[in-house]
Amino acid sequence: MPIQLPEDVKSILHILQDAGYEAYAVGGCIRDSLLGRTPDDWDITTSARPEETKALFEKTIDTGIQHGTVTVMRHGRGYEVTTYRVDGEYEDGRHPKEVTFTASLEEDLKRRDFTVNAMAYNEEDGLVDLFGGRQDLERKIIRCVGEANERFEEDALRIMRAVRFSAQLGFTIEERTKEAIRGHADRLRQVSAERIQMELTKLVTSPNPDFLRIAWETGITAVVLPEFDRLMEQPQNNPHHCFSVGEHTLHAMRAVRPDKCLRLAMLLHDVAKPLCLTTDEAGIDHFHGHAQKGERIAAQILKRLRYDNHTTELVSRLVKWHDAAIEPEKKAVRRAASRMGKDLFPLILEVKAADLAAQSDYRRAEKQEWLEQLRGLYEEIEREGDCLTIKDLAVNGRDLMRAGMEPGPQLGRTLQGLLEIVLEDPEKNTKEYLLSLLPKET
Repeated sequence: MPIQLPEDVKSILHILQDAGYEAYAVGGCIRDSLLGRTPDDWDITTSARPEETKALFEKTIDTGIQHGTVTVMRHGRGYEVTTYRVDGEYEDGRHPKEVTFTASLEEDLKRRDFTVNAMAYNEEDGLVDLFGGRQDLERKIIRCVGEANERFEEDALRIMRAVRFSAQLGFTIEERTKEAIRGHADRLRQVSAERIQMELTKLVTSPNPDFLRIAWETGITAVVLPEFDRLMEQPQNNPHHCFSVGEHTLHAMRAVRPDKCLRLAMLLHDVAKPLCLTTDEAGIDHFHGHAQKGERIAAQILKRLRYDNHTTELVSRLVKWHDAAIEPEKKAVRRAASRMGKDLFPLILEVKAADLAAQSDYRRAEKQEWLEQLRGLYEEIEREGDCLTIKDLAVNGRDLMRAGMEPGPQLGRTLQGLLEIVLEDPEKNTKEYLLSLLPKET
């Protein structure tokens, strides 16, 4: 299948070639094109030095010039153009101490991580595939270029990237590459939390979030997410469950749509279960209070991995409420939606559905009917515009002060009390009725 290069990429390649340099589109864009996907980015590799590249194009940005990368701007979009290079010694397990420019495309491709990412293409030479990348795509295999141990010693983040690519593409990790991951997983301690977080997010939002199991099998989670290892070791002797806590977690992640916060919520929803285990006289395991304790632990983990505040707060709230019991009647649903937050309640229903999908068949039909009832009732509440927050009340603080109330904490308590009345009966959300409930001055 011929690779379709965008016009801007063709133009950049031709300008470099016409000036006497070699130039190819390279890496992930070639992999994705061969898979029939639309690449997000197009990277170019060339024999031209950075200063030579800059001299050929009107608008460039020095994005990584010390490593040979210049961004060429075309029609408002940036294309990274990098000089063929050989990486020097990797002092910190992530970045080469220095890079040496080379005139050899082969030398440049040899330093790349996996065979499927080490292919180059231009219209004159066609596909340059020196390490069997195309065959590995057909075999659905992730394999290191050259010696796997050397690749992981150069850059420890490649250890997580192998599992992430495997999850994104649905590929198997080649056995020697997998063994090298096992042997080098501890090197991930050298990698920043921010980089770990980026790879974890890409993995859990991939089509195969349960490939996190591979990260567990190879010792990766023991370093970057030790809490998950404890989940994999925690059985659940309970009729509602047929998996360990960890396996339940993996199935639950698969059962929810690939939204970052929802997938992270499913990853962490039962994170406190090992700490809350009790076993009754009949030998049945219980995990009382695991949602509330899990809220705190989830927040700690997400902060440790440098997730942003919005993600940390939203995921923690989802963990807190994921196990909430809600009666399938309108006033109970209104109260729950009010307590959890209007933004959160629909997401909680999604979390509950994924949680249920990963449980045993015990009372499954009954639970699914309950969940459908909650969903239907909430849709009715939304359609009817029922009051769920203090902001939705027919009165506000100014109205109460005009009616004679003093400013202060009592004002907020009164509004909350009025909200409780309206949650019970939305028909009572009228200004006249709510003001009539205020104590009369004597």
